[in-house]
Amino acid sequence: MKFRNPALTAACSILALIAIVQFSLFGPAVGNIHADDENSPRTATPIKHVIIIVGENRSFDHIFATYKPKPGESVSNLLSKGIINEDGTPGPNYSLAQQYSANVTGSPVFQLSPTTGKTLYPVLPAPLNGGPTNVCTDNGMCNLGDATSSEDGLSRQPVDYYESLLAGGTGLSGKVPDTRIQGVHGSAPYSTLPPGPFQLTNSGSFPYLSYANSPVHRFYQMWQQEDCNAAYATAANPSGCKADLFTWTEVTVGSNVNGNTQPANFSTDYVPGKVTTGEGATAMGFYNVLEGDAPYTKELADNYAMSDNYHQPAMGGTGLDSIILGFGDAIWFSDENSHALVPPHDQMTRFGGPVDEIENPNPVAGTNNWWTQDGYGGFGNNGASVGVFGGGSYSNCSDPSQPGVGPVVSYLSSLNPPISPNCDPGHYYLLNNYNPGYFGDGSDAYTDTNPNNTPFTIPGTTQRSIADVLLENNISWNSYNDQWDLYLGDKYQLNYGKVGPQSDQYCNICNPFQYQKQIMTNDAIRTAHITNTDQLYKDIENGKLPAVSFVKPSGWVDGHPASSKWDLFEGFVIKIVQEVQSKPGLWNSTAIFITEDEGGGYYDSGYVQPLDFFGDGTRIPLIVVSPYTKPGHISHAYADHVSLLKFIERNWHLGTISGRSRDNLPNPTTAPGNPYVPTNRPAITDLFDLFQF
Repeated sequence: MKFRNPALTAACSILALIAIVQFSLFGPAVGNIHADDENSPRTATPIKHVIIIVGENRSFDHIFATYKPKPGESVSNLLSKGIINEDGTPGPNYSLAQQYSANVTGSPVFQLSPTTGKTLYPVLPAPLNGGPTNVCTDNGMCNLGDATSSEDGLSRQPVDYYESLLAGGTGLSGKVPDTRIQGVHGSAPYSTLPPGPFQLTNSGSFPYLSYANSPVHRFYQMWQQEDCNAAYATAANPSGCKADLFTWTEVTVGSNVNGNTQPANFSTDYVPGKVTTGEGATAMGFYNVLEGDAPYTKELADNYAMSDNYHQPAMGGTGLDSIILGFGDAIWFSDENSHALVPPHDQMTRFGGPVDEIENPNPVAGTNNWWTQDGYGGFGNNGASVGVFGGGSYSNCSDPSQPGVGPVVSYLSSLNPPISPNCDPGHYYLLNNYNPGYFGDGSDAYTDTNPNNTPFTIPGTTQRSIADVLLENNISWNSYNDQWDLYLGDKYQLNYGKVGPQSDQYCNICNPFQYQKQIMTNDAIRTAHITNTDQLYKDIENGKLPAVSFVKPSGWVDGHPASSKWDLFEGFVIKIVQEVQSKPGLWNSTAIFITEDEGGGYYDSGYVQPLDFFGDGTRIPLIVVSPYTKPGHISHAYADHVSLLKFIERNWHLGTISGRSRDNLPNPTTAPGNPYVPTNRPAITDLFDLFQF
């Protein structure tokens, strides 16, 4: 989930049905060196340009559950493990992914790995509907003029992806059982799904190009969903994370408690007239590439290279995972001048209150896992920030007595080898989605008192990011953000979700550099390096592409469930790939990395390596498109977002970001027969093994 201005929290959802045509992906043959590359800094490889495209909220198994590798390659997914069959039905080893409920009623503290009352679900709770009933009625996308005037980042070849913005509503209203899924019913029993992963597209009423609901993906929730316990550790899975509580956490606490009392009519299963978290077992859904789902993604994996051991760098959602992509580290609450402070805690703000921004996942007395303080922040109306409350998103993880911290730190210390939390004393680290400390024009968003602003904003930080390293070494870079130019004139994003030329679907929490004081308050640096995606297309066309490019689609096309679709992200990616491949010299010197910010809360069966207090989290897709890849190669080396930073640093002969950032971690070494688990933990790769130079 992405937190934005409270006046605009209703993210637009878009669905469609279009025919995907197969097409060639190889691009032009390797040609002459790009003209500007002759004077570029020396690199360790032929790669002079790195483009990092970041979509939204899909785990590896969610997309690649049934992917079959080329001969000589192997993959770790639901199909290869026998968890499912090629047709998406339960396989002989389905029990490896089965989900359990638990009972923590009476526990005064957060349960990282609950064992009391742990019981196999007989059937999954019904996954619930989410998204527009009708795209025209609910999203305002009624014709091609609406689509093309609202978004300029989609390809129109080999098919017109703008058509996909116009159709595909769920046909369902409200948080009711998603009867488009085979095994989900409109009357009791509402679910006959087995207690594990299920194919979303297993019926004619749920084609791939349809909208799907979005599961919870917050920090402590994901820690609990992974069910990590040193007592469960094995040689193949030394972290002891069983990933068997995805459903239970989803239906007991969800994502937006905000200090509210649990409703008297709360239910973990759908019952008419009862209140639920609005999700059901949404997290267990997956697509089937063997049956035509995600066709462009599969073609890229077949013809270039990908990783099946690439992870979101933190537990939870977009904000922290995007921050770590830029900083190689988490950031903390400060006075904007490097002095750590305590966030608002049970106190009034200029927007009202009381606000409690300190996370507290301890269960409320008498409830089964309903947390004390957890949420994106609540508001008393549907307009400006008036009557605010809740909002727990910070933890002082240096203090085990703090809510939620002790169980995680205790678990890390019990591992072999023990893992340091890497939390500085007295620092409250941001764990979930808060707005960055600066607006796009460089003005201070934390101190801004406009009623359209929000207190759920972290002050700007002076912590170092990869931008500092690149600037210090005169390596060119840009952050290209879809609809950035529209956001500059709409700092409170009052046009978020609107259709037409003023549509502002820019994602502020997705841009790590917008959190950083030395970037945002320096007019020359900010305006030179943070720009719109239409500038990316111009720079490709005119031979001006920088060495390092971070690229973020808008909310229309980022692939985020509940506001976008995976095929729309495919349409965004193909446009960039096609334009780079149309320039032979540029193509010859470019690597395009395609990934997600995080897994969106979807289940994944892969090994998770604890690196510190913050993560890692579930596996997510990573594909690299380059003439220097072996078609169909699959890397098993352990990686996360900071691996991209390590690639940049190694390729351009750069130092690390700071003394504590994750780019200091070594490349993994592994034992025979287990390429997924580093023996020198904690360790992450620099991704060089994805290439053949």
